[in-house]
Amino acid sequence: MAHLLAGKTAVITGGTTGIGRAIALSFISHGANVTVNHLDLPSDAPHLASLLSEAEALRASDPQAGVLSHLPGDVRDPKTSTELVSFAVAQGGTGRLDVCVSNAGICTFAEFLDMDGDLFANTVRTNLDGAFYFVQAAARQMARGQSPPGGSIIGMSSISALVGGARQTHYTPTKAGITSLMQSTACALGGYGIRCNALLPGTIRTQLNDEDLKDEKKRAYMEGRIPLGRTGVPKDMAGPAVFLACDELSGYVTGAQLLVDGGLYVNLQ
Repeated sequence: MAHLLAGKTAVITGGTTGIGRAIALSFISHGANVTVNHLDLPSDAPHLASLLSEAEALRASDPQAGVLSHLPGDVRDPKTSTELVSFAVAQGGTGRLDVCVSNAGICTFAEFLDMDGDLFANTVRTNLDGAFYFVQAAARQMARGQSPPGGSIIGMSSISALVGGARQTHYTPTKAGITSLMQSTACALGGYGIRCNALLPGTIRTQLNDEDLKDEKKRAYMEGRIPLGRTGVPKDMAGPAVFLACDELSGYVTGAQLLVDGGLYVNLQ
């Protein structure tokens, strides 16, 4: 296969499970050296171990595949992003940061009228504040820490940025914020050759919504609304992420919103 990201250095927050994990493995298969961030909770250990094993297997089968490294940290703390970017640059071996994917996020479904302030605050701090700190740290490296400047920043938004969700009133505003952040940073950073784009997944089955989709009637209803006839899987997000990361494929794409939803959004109209 073509190695579209050969020699590139990439960093991904929330990279041991779900969409982040799928993107990390795809980047590695395309030749990028990837650093992933995680919280280092006891529950993270098996996911990290299996990710490291898969990355090693990719490397064993393809010597041109990239290398995986990891660093724990909470994206709600601005220091985490600064340390993560520095670590990723050191691990990459080129003195550059080429790609960053702001993926870390949480979503706990809750009734609006009964929601407490702590859930709202924690969701905003993780999904939006954390993304801002990480994107800013990555952009500082891409703009001022390397010559020539440049890079690709990908913010993980959601179809929820475009439509309402009765039990997601604390979550949907954060994803709209990610989309807006990518639009504004595209304007702010274009002069440095830094491209900023948002990926908007539809219903992708991950640990965030697995419990919700165990409801057979709800899953059948959702699949009935999706023109391609199925809910997505994390791997469905990997190709679009590679596209946005690769200058040869998307070098004139910035400030864009790429829906990856099986056609759900257009069928909701």
